[in-house]
Amino acid sequence: MNKFWIIFCHTFITKIKAKSFIVSTIIMMVLVLGATNMSKFIQYFEDKEGPETISVVDESGQYYPALKQQLSAQKADFKVTNAENETAAQSQEAKGTISGYLLIKADAQELPSGVYKSETISDTTVSSQLQSALQQVKGVLATQNLNLKQEQIASLYEPVKFDIVPLKKDAKTEEELNQARGLVYIILFVIYFSVLMYGNMIAMEVAQEKTSRVMEILVSSVSPVQQMFAKIFGIALLSISQLALFFLVGYASFKKNLESIRETGIPFFNFDELPVATIFYGILFATLGYFLYATLAAFLGSLVSRVEDLQQTIGPMTWLVVIGFTLAIFGLGDPELSFIKIMSFIPFFSPMLMFLRVGMLDIPMWEVVLSIGLLIGTIILLAIFGARVYKGGVLLYGKSSSFKDIKKALSQN
Repeated sequence: MNKFWIIFCHTFITKIKAKSFIVSTIIMMVLVLGATNMSKFIQYFEDKEGPETISVVDESGQYYPALKQQLSAQKADFKVTNAENETAAQSQEAKGTISGYLLIKADAQELPSGVYKSETISDTTVSSQLQSALQQVKGVLATQNLNLKQEQIASLYEPVKFDIVPLKKDAKTEEELNQARGLVYIILFVIYFSVLMYGNMIAMEVAQEKTSRVMEILVSSVSPVQQMFAKIFGIALLSISQLALFFLVGYASFKKNLESIRETGIPFFNFDELPVATIFYGILFATLGYFLYATLAAFLGSLVSRVEDLQQTIGPMTWLVVIGFTLAIFGLGDPELSFIKIMSFIPFFSPMLMFLRVGMLDIPMWEVVLSIGLLIGTIILLAIFGARVYKGGVLLYGKSSSFKDIKKALSQN
């Protein structure tokens, strides 16, 4: 058992002191800080550059005041000015004093229609707000032509009252679902990141040792099975340390910028308390998903003799992770889809899909227990089979023939 701890500590210390690990940690911390301070960055550049200016060419003179009033009510992100004619607006655009101009004309029904012209139309925010404001102006003028009273017009444009009430007693409200959706998305990304990154790290560690022939020395003193699980748990401790650092930095920065983040209007950031059950299931499924794919990565890494062959060998494993993550992101919009429910019981997808359902829905406990049981059972079977493959695979050298080497590795036992 002492040899297990020696390899465990060696794996952890070697990886945590590696330059690539330090650089990747710094980069990820910068990204975390950048994401939690995004609202401040946007505000800084908006204050520095100032709002855009759009000219309105309304030769009739009857639409511009109403349009300006509508844009003010909508709190548009740009200023509007009035231009005498299109030639004057083009001159302003050429000098760079405006970003574009809106040409308003009356159609056959004497109602406004618009053409927005700008140097580039990649930013659709401005054109969308202009179109929405002009639509409101058209609606007001159309109702006035019908000789409706002001009270009738106000009643016509009053938003309809529409509530969503779940019939199930313990079902989440719409606000709770929006909050859960954001939190689940973040934790799904953590699961995807940890499984993919650290699983590849284990496979790379084994492949590099085989390439440098260090494995031959290790096998003579430590059993391959001990090596395999020492590496898995060593990388697990490394992942916990790195993710805990990201969480602490991100949480501190998030709390500091909570008010500015709320002002962005993103609903799922407007929560003050993290759901304990969601956090618990997130940690549980992330841990089980890691051990599932880490065991798979370890014995797949033992099959290659050259680092260059590693990506080809672990490619199917990578695709399983990517497919699970893609299905989970798709399921965020409707987690009650039948195929999401069915695939959440498949062990290679359940770390993400079952967590998605637990985080967003109120599902029976037996489904959660069954999924966790199948996942743990698969990990145990994969560990037993993987240990046998790893034991023979570390002694295989020569050109890799992908999964045909599994049979060769088993025969080495």
